[in-house]
Amino acid sequence: MSNRPELLAPPEIFYDETEARKYTSSSRIVEIQAKLSERALELLALPEDGVPRFLLDIGCGSGLSGETISENGHHWIGLDISASMLNVAVEREVEGDLLLGDMGQGLGLRSGVIDGAISISAVQWLCNADKSSHEPRLRLKAFFGSLYRCLSRGARAVFQVYPENIAQRELILRQALQAGFGGGLVVDYPHSTKKRKEFLVLTCGPVQTSIQTSKNEYDESCSEDDNSEDEDEEVGVSDRNRPRKKRKTNKQGKGREWVLKKKEQSRRKGNNVPADSKYTARKRKSRF
Repeated sequence: MSNRPELLAPPEIFYDETEARKYTSSSRIVEIQAKLSERALELLALPEDGVPRFLLDIGCGSGLSGETISENGHHWIGLDISASMLNVAVEREVEGDLLLGDMGQGLGLRSGVIDGAISISAVQWLCNADKSSHEPRLRLKAFFGSLYRCLSRGARAVFQVYPENIAQRELILRQALQAGFGGGLVVDYPHSTKKRKEFLVLTCGPVQTSIQTSKNEYDESCSEDDNSEDEDEEVGVSDRNRPRKKRKTNKQGKGREWVLKKKEQSRRKGNNVPADSKYTARKRKSRF
């Protein structure tokens, strides 16, 4: 899919001054951004007590989604890597505070100060290595780890994402769960090619994790069974404070089959694992 912007150039280069103004001046994009932001705030499930919350808009761009936050009576702070996008936001006199930064390097915010976070079409950019020093898994780990720390306990984060494939979807979800989040995917219009939207809904703390589908345009409940067998599997999240059980050790040692299985599991997590060979799991001699 060559029309995906993240495949053309890094965000700080792709969204230059020309592209930033073109993006913000498009009535179609403004309308879509407003609808996605409204949906993200709905999934954020903030208490309806009339008290303004302090929210974080990740990949805020020119402040289009921030305007939706302001219209709903909340305060917000926006983070984006594109200086041109933020300059347009300043010209538009958005109400939120703006930060220039790379979310892949972590969020430099104090612990527990954010009541909720939203992000529209931004997180999937971390799945691409724009520099030789970029490792998608490590950048996602830094991002979700720092986000978990700055959110108040029980707060939610909602990400509207466009993963390129199942591998990217699993990588994003896996790193979020490893950071301590609970939650899963909410899919709007799962059977529609044009209307399909995926939202990663996370809670700061362990909860049941699964892939859910919203109702389609005919108000009928939809499922993901027709798309992929891998997508309808529920993923359980264990409590990090629960004491770990003592593992039983095998006095006979671990054989080659066990080692190969563990290496394959590590590869699926995105780790660098040495290739298998005839020497894999071979017992070393007591002396050379």
